[in-house]
Amino acid sequence: MRLALVYDCLYPFTVGGAERWLRRLALELAAEHEVTYVTRRQWAEAEDPLPGVRCVAVSPGGKLHREDGSRRLSPPLRFGLGVFGHFASRRGEYDAVHCLSYPYASLLGVRAALLGTGTRIVCEWLECLSDEYWRSYGPLEGRVGRALERLCVRLTPEAVVFSRLSADRLRARGLRCEPTLLGGLAEQPAAAAEPPGGAPVVVFAGRHVEDKGVLALPPALALARESKPELTAVLAGDGPQRTELEALVHELGLGASVETPGFVAADELERLYGRAMCVVAPSRRDGFGMVVAEASARGVPVVTCGEPDNAAAERVVEGENGALARSRAPHELSAAILRVLDGGHELRRRTAAWYAANAESLALEGSLERTRALYAEGQAPAARGRL
Repeated sequence: MRLALVYDCLYPFTVGGAERWLRRLALELAAEHEVTYVTRRQWAEAEDPLPGVRCVAVSPGGKLHREDGSRRLSPPLRFGLGVFGHFASRRGEYDAVHCLSYPYASLLGVRAALLGTGTRIVCEWLECLSDEYWRSYGPLEGRVGRALERLCVRLTPEAVVFSRLSADRLRARGLRCEPTLLGGLAEQPAAAAEPPGGAPVVVFAGRHVEDKGVLALPPALALARESKPELTAVLAGDGPQRTELEALVHELGLGASVETPGFVAADELERLYGRAMCVVAPSRRDGFGMVVAEASARGVPVVTCGEPDNAAAERVVEGENGALARSRAPHELSAAILRVLDGGHELRRRTAAWYAANAESLALEGSLERTRALYAEGQAPAARGRL
């Protein structure tokens, strides 16, 4: 089968959960199919960015985000036009197209270019955002974004998702098919982390942007240290809020107990998991909850927030693999952190048991297997498993 994967980012040139997933998916599918990855230009001319997969750049590279971490408008528009041009000039060249819903311009380009061809189009919805979230963009941008999302829902002929939150919202917004739940995105560890010794360590790993909630952590940690002064933290990652984060750590007198090392390599992240008594992911927006799943796989309990657009909350069971804070308010986060720390090594044992019982729906391997089945030759859409 001739397959095209469409997304404007490619790992490791852009780092994120969706990028890691699409790279693994492209490589897995290339073992059985002829795969083309349609994206922006992010690699040197002589470089082979994805061995075994044909990579096609349909728009220039460059910065995707503004200084505040929000997406710029011109790159997705140029990418959408490039996607339209690529597929319009190759009608009939692909048997199926696997396209991420976001940025929406690329899905619109695929649908317009392949109209009437009968080419199978599968849209991957990592997220379907709430009206509350769209309103936070402002009156005009929020209204336009909301309208585009709903248009793309209506134009989705076949959908795959990673959370029940996304599935339920797609149905409510007029999706014309039943979405397929792929499963998880967690990379499997070699073994669960051994319980750490010494002072309890809280770990955050993610981009320093508003959606990830990193600025909520220093005040929460300061409150938690009133009860547990031995508590320390590592807030890994980078982004437009890093300078503000470091200033806040200094202002609250946390410089000796809170590290901000920037982005860390995969092996260093594993070492952080090994030191952690608790991982905190105070996101207001998350399509799956990869940090929750990966920490749980290592026996490390997680604190996350019950925000409307945070699918990670689906994956935390209070007292089983962590704690749920009702919001990102410092007193709510600190209370949840203290509940996890008070659970001690017994909570770590329950976390490892919880992951073992749910591994099939959380691990990346399960999602890869389900997607391979999705594109198995001769398999009719009605034969595939549904939510």
